[in-house]
Amino acid sequence: MNGTTGHAHLWDGGPGWLNTASYGLPPRAAWDALQGALDEWRTGGADWETWDRSTDRARRSFARLVGAEVSDVAVGSTVAAALAPVATALPDDAVVLVDETEFTSAVFPWQVHASRGVRVVSTPGPELVDAIRPGVDVVSVSAVQSSTGAVLDLPAVVAACEEAGARLVLDASQAAGWLPLDVSGVDVLVAHSYKWMMSPRGATFCYLSSRIREELRPLNASWYAAADVMGSYYGTRMDLASDARRFDQSPAWFSLVGAAAALEVIEEIGVPVIHAHDVALANRFRAGLGLPPGSSAVVSTYHPGSQEAFADAGLRAAVRNDRLRVSFHVYNTDADVDLALDALSGADRAGRGH
Repeated sequence: MNGTTGHAHLWDGGPGWLNTASYGLPPRAAWDALQGALDEWRTGGADWETWDRSTDRARRSFARLVGAEVSDVAVGSTVAAALAPVATALPDDAVVLVDETEFTSAVFPWQVHASRGVRVVSTPGPELVDAIRPGVDVVSVSAVQSSTGAVLDLPAVVAACEEAGARLVLDASQAAGWLPLDVSGVDVLVAHSYKWMMSPRGATFCYLSSRIREELRPLNASWYAAADVMGSYYGTRMDLASDARRFDQSPAWFSLVGAAAALEVIEEIGVPVIHAHDVALANRFRAGLGLPPGSSAVVSTYHPGSQEAFADAGLRAAVRNDRLRVSFHVYNTDADVDLALDALSGADRAGRGH
């Protein structure tokens, strides 16, 4: 594959941004929408309802991206906040299984219930499926691991959870926007949008299956979670929405303005197209390092001197667990890969010189 989707013109970012796993660059449509809303805020040029319409647009786009019904999607602010009602509903002495490298936002919400016997156990990622056995109540795992870029074998995990009677909670923050996803067999899927969905930080989406919603208390209930949002500003009468909206947190308007536009760009291009593009670039990079091809848009490799070499070349990536983490997305091109390989080649030559 040629390392271009033909959509690079939709972004204003320059070359060298290889750190989408930390945050994504906004498509121009998202940036312009956000600037327009900020200007309206600055001058008092719009009512808040104008900005809030983006919440419904973004919710619908996200539902389509993960194959969910829009009535099963709640909006919020962070992954941990979205998981809090799920963790609170766990019975005493419940067992939660996680990957040993799991990002802590999908670990700490369970661990804070240790005082009532909730126990979090971890296992190496390659052994996760075998560790899903009767006695495990919840499997909390990322669709793509933040530190390594490892892609979860979701069908195998779903099957193992069904056999063991465990609930499956999926963090898709490093997956939604580039990896095709389907919520079939998943109880909870939560994703922050500021990474691969290229939105302003502050907009999180959470799929909640109808069966698990029956067990949860809407801990963040507010006027925005009401059946009649506009009629629930004051008083003691509480009539919450009957669907996943009852778990909504009052939205950060400007984050959702950007998210709605960004998600619509993703839909326009298509996740399968983005997936093929991102993985092709990652595999071009892996080949240049002498590594076998993989299935992820994220490459994690131990390469001494890489951080300094990237900085000198004007490239931006991340270091996680002492390993270089390079992530490729829709706005990256073959030229970005070549710049990265040239920088690492220079670091190798400098190392041999010493």
